[in-house]
Amino acid sequence: MRVLVSGGAGYIGSHTTLQVLAAGHDVVVVDNFSNAKPSVMARLEALAGQPIEVHGFDLTDRDKTEHLFATERFDAVIHFAGFKAVGESVEKPLEYYENNLGSTFSLVRAMQRHGVKKLVFSSSATVYGEDAPVPMKEDFPTSATNPYGWTKVMIEQILRDVAVADPQMRIALLRYFNPVGAHPSGTIGEDPQGIPNNLVPFIAQVAVGRREHLNIFGDDYDTPDGTGLRDYIHVEDLAAGHVAALRRLGEVSDPVSTWNLGTGHGTSVKEMLAAFSRAVGRELPFKVAPRRPGDIAASYADPSRANAELDWHATKTVDDMCADTWRWQSGNPEGYPS
Repeated sequence: MRVLVSGGAGYIGSHTTLQVLAAGHDVVVVDNFSNAKPSVMARLEALAGQPIEVHGFDLTDRDKTEHLFATERFDAVIHFAGFKAVGESVEKPLEYYENNLGSTFSLVRAMQRHGVKKLVFSSSATVYGEDAPVPMKEDFPTSATNPYGWTKVMIEQILRDVAVADPQMRIALLRYFNPVGAHPSGTIGEDPQGIPNNLVPFIAQVAVGRREHLNIFGDDYDTPDGTGLRDYIHVEDLAAGHVAALRRLGEVSDPVSTWNLGTGHGTSVKEMLAAFSRAVGRELPFKVAPRRPGDIAASYADPSRANAELDWHATKTVDDMCADTWRWQSGNPEGYPS
């Protein structure tokens, strides 16, 4: 297949691009590089051992999106492109709704006009809201607590409605939990812009000396060690889930399929800090801070549907995640070159 990967220079997109290529497909990347650096593409080409076609524009530009589909043939799309910082979405809700919904509208319209019927959408466990019991299952009702989360809820609903109007569509909604880790080569990894929003890249920056210490936001939750439990999944396992979903879309009869991509168990903040300390070979400093509004005690997946229907399982351990992250961060202390 010839696959368009939107946001293919980003953290999850870059790892997925490599695995889609390794599975024997052709890949074209489109990315506006608002949350990624162009230098990632040369590294991807070196790892893939082949050139990768890339288009540097914003999918909200309908004319450029239409031109791409009019001049090239695609069999499927994997859609990562979008703003993704929860806190920023609260500060800039209109920008998040405009960008995340607008890019999806532009992309799906172009797909419809040019007969592209397969779409894998990068959704999120945030669609389960703050009151869902664990483990979280795909048939739970959806909700959100911030504009970023609502864009995911809305796009999922939009894609379901599109599939009702065009039953030939085959759409995968992949709900991620907490992607971490890096390519085992240490060549590509997560390079957050500014202060990291997520735990593991923050710990990595503490380990490499860019941050003084980790703040643990609350140690009095109803969990075994008092800190929050999250379902951390290695980005390589996550990328493999996209390849499995892409393959499965050629076999399913349902227009829309929803799959959780997670490990099925929670790891606490203190457990993750201890694992990263093992990877680095020294204890990393932390301080306990007050709970953050909106944080919940536990969030982890029931991945049994993906296990059964995609023949996919998360295989990598928390120690694998930390070792690979440290290999990336220690070799690239400032992230990708600008």
